[in-house]
Amino acid sequence: MKVLKLFLILIFVYIGIVVLFESLLGYFQPANQNTLVITTTDEDGNTNDRVLARLESNGQLYVAANHWPRAWYTQALENPNVQIAFDGEKEAYLAIPVTDEEHDRVNGENRHGIVFLILTGFPPRYFVRLDPRDEGV
Repeated sequence: MKVLKLFLILIFVYIGIVVLFESLLGYFQPANQNTLVITTTDEDGNTNDRVLARLESNGQLYVAANHWPRAWYTQALENPNVQIAFDGEKEAYLAIPVTDEEHDRVNGENRHGIVFLILTGFPPRYFVRLDPRDEGV
């Protein structure tokens, strides 16, 4: 019984660490030279900004849903017309969900370390390719 109790305490402590880490990351949204800001639109027409890591593979630009909170990803799937701000410039892009071989390639080129995976609770990872689009489209 003591072993079960200790195990449950450890599980709850771990869940608390994941929730705290994800909450702080979402609140502070740290940015650097390897990040960009994606602007998505929700079903009510409200725009939302999220700082994401900028990934590149085969000359293409990608972003990944690496965390449990991923409203931006759902919004990008529902309305793939997004804005990307990087290096002080904002441009229009089309968000294309990535699957199969392309997903495996991008994931293989942009692996996360074990510490990141532990702190985020091992969330599933989804990629979006960002294709530039004309403003008139």
